[in-house]
Amino acid sequence: MALGKRRGKRQQELWIAADAVARSPRHVFYEKLNRLLAQAEFDAWVEALCRPYYAAEGRRSIPPGVYFRMLLIGYFEGIDSQRGIAWRCADSLSLKEFLGYSLTERAPDHSSLTKIRQRLPLEVYQEVFQFVLQLVEKHKLLVAKEVGVDSTTLEANAAMKSIVRKDTGEDWQTYVTRLMQEEGLVDPDATPSAEELQRFDRKRKGKKVSNDEWESPADPQARIARMKDGRTRLAYKAEHVVDLRSEAILAAEVYTADEADTATLVPSLEQAQQNLDTTESGRFVEKAAADKGYHAIETLVACQELDLVGVKTYIPEPAGKRRWADKTEEEKAAVLNNRARTKRAYGKRLQRKRSELVERSFAHVCDTGGGRHSWLRGVENVRKRHLLLAAAHNLGLILRKLLGAGKPRAFWALWQLLRLFQNVLLTLRAILDTLRTAKLYLRACASPAQI
Repeated sequence: MALGKRRGKRQQELWIAADAVARSPRHVFYEKLNRLLAQAEFDAWVEALCRPYYAAEGRRSIPPGVYFRMLLIGYFEGIDSQRGIAWRCADSLSLKEFLGYSLTERAPDHSSLTKIRQRLPLEVYQEVFQFVLQLVEKHKLLVAKEVGVDSTTLEANAAMKSIVRKDTGEDWQTYVTRLMQEEGLVDPDATPSAEELQRFDRKRKGKKVSNDEWESPADPQARIARMKDGRTRLAYKAEHVVDLRSEAILAAEVYTADEADTATLVPSLEQAQQNLDTTESGRFVEKAAADKGYHAIETLVACQELDLVGVKTYIPEPAGKRRWADKTEEEKAAVLNNRARTKRAYGKRLQRKRSELVERSFAHVCDTGGGRHSWLRGVENVRKRHLLLAAAHNLGLILRKLLGAGKPRAFWALWQLLRLFQNVLLTLRAILDTLRTAKLYLRACASPAQI
């Protein structure tokens, strides 16, 4: 065989028949996902949902079913930006077929995704999430009796070096320069170097970067928070309510990063129950497990009063003595009952499942699903994006039941494992055939008369 050489610039074909274009085989994962959405009549449903937000006449927009499929692709392919999603869809023939575009049609641009996101309100994304949750219920994966709650930080699309003072509008460099001038370390007309500013800022007393004093002009709703790896960044807070039996996300709320866990637990549980009510399954959240950061007397009492049945909490109590002088009997009972439930073997088992499954949902949605860094600004835009990521996670649970894998990469790994198992079986069969042939040969050699 002769060595092939890559040709340089060449004249492209002016006309080529569609049947002559090299086609890649369909991706089984996305083909199954398309079939699942088609059986649920997702496209007709979402078009009726979005129709009030479009004009009756004019140029046709991107179909809502295509828009939401592109956001699902962002989760399944681990792409965090709209530009990356648009490029991936335009580059892959398999994904274009998943979106419903032919070879001659152009995939949507990232700017079109931005316009549609701005056009559709948050309620539409919430209803899409509830639609997927109803599919989870139809496939008999939903239990929702025991839930786990936890939160994580999402990096905002704003830099710490761009924050300014709320009272004066000064940035960090101007603010530190003014402090040095007030202490007489530099002349009023002099401008210290960046090294001098850092040295002074590192050693000055009372140093504090507070959300009450500083904000980002690029994203005023982003808050200063400490990330999981110890860095200080502008961020939001995502909170998941996860079914501890099926791993389905019942609620995926996004708050500002400075909101305490004790203040967001009850709203998240209420939203989870509202989402469950749309499935018409008659299920209620009865037990909620969370870490000790969620422990507060007011929160425990509010959980007991949720809906009709109340929610039993399994929240570890922080260390320290409790004083009951100014507490009512109801508050005292709520704390003591939660303490007793947490110390039982059942409560400890719930805590272990919460630590495993809720953190796993963050790993799927934020780390491998492209949701850790948000390229959008404003809590509402971040919430829209995160809701679709959580919906894609729930779709992955259904596909894991149908295909054995919840993401394309996992499906490919499973397929390779099956091929390896098949090769092992073929190898064992070949070895057995060889041993059987050798056994017959030895028998023939032992009795030549039978040849």
